Amino acid sequence: MRALADPRAPRLLGVRLVLIVLAALVLAPSAAALQGRVIEDSFASKGLQGRLSFAVYVPPGYDGSAKRYPVLYYLHGLPAGGRAFTSFGYVLAALEAAKRQAIVVAAQGAHDSDTDAEYLDWSAGREWETAIGVELPRVVDNRYRTLPKRSARGIIGVSAGGYGATVIGLHHLDEFSAIESWSGYFHPTDPTGTRALVREPAASALTLIPALHAAEPRAPTFLGFYVGAADTRFRSDNVQFARALSRAAVPFSFRMYPGGHVQTLWSAEAPSWLGLALDHLDAPQ
Repeated sequence: MRALADPRAPRLLGVRLVLIVLAALVLAPSAAALQGRVIEDSFASKGLQGRLSFAVYVPPGYDGSAKRYPVLYYLHGLPAGGRAFTSFGYVLAALEAAKRQAIVVAAQGAHDSDTDAEYLDWSAGREWETAIGVELPRVVDNRYRTLPKRSARGIIGVSAGGYGATVIGLHHLDEFSAIESWSGYFHPTDPTGTRALVREPAASALTLIPALHAAEPRAPTFLGFYVGAADTRFRSDNVQFARALSRAAVPFSFRMYPGGHVQTLWSAEAPSWLGLALDHLDAPQ
């Protein structure tokens, strides 16, 4: 299995323990604890035939300058309610702890009445991929001081959001140049994550590897993912995806960490993986 080295690894065990302890304190920091600020917003989505809500974090100094910033799009796990997109405080705390500056956009990924859907286009009014992968970046670039280009745009997600980030990112390589999955998977499943759903082949990330390989010369893409060694639902899917990428000679970064499918893992790893994504995007300017 071939994987690109993470420049932040290996790390001392003591550092990892400190981060895990710190994670317990920053799972849901209040807005007052952040140096940047969070704005709730929405737009009329053709894909959803209604409004898509999202939250935008702007970094410290945003309001007092003309600087433009790279953007990280964050997708939450599923099943979830319509307000789950607001629960990304640990990401923002990690970003500020890492002393990195970017705009972070957390997208709504479900309706209260539609909690079992994946981040795909399902039917009229349930076109989540179109709303998030196509419409949302246009709205954010128009309303906020972004660097409105592929080389300054990344998409990351946790659990089902990791699946969504991978598939949306690979379907829209013209929009995103950095893609990360945190304890995610790579084929559509039911809400338990244990039963595969019957969808078109392009709903599986494995089928998108040839297109990623072909696009690499004109659209180089950072693809990174990790999983907990004790994550019994998704460990094998991550290993299979890494092996398939290796066979296709596609560059990627893959890590397996101690732990399961738990918030403490995501919080502990968030600073380094946010930094890794931003290392592959344009800097603020």
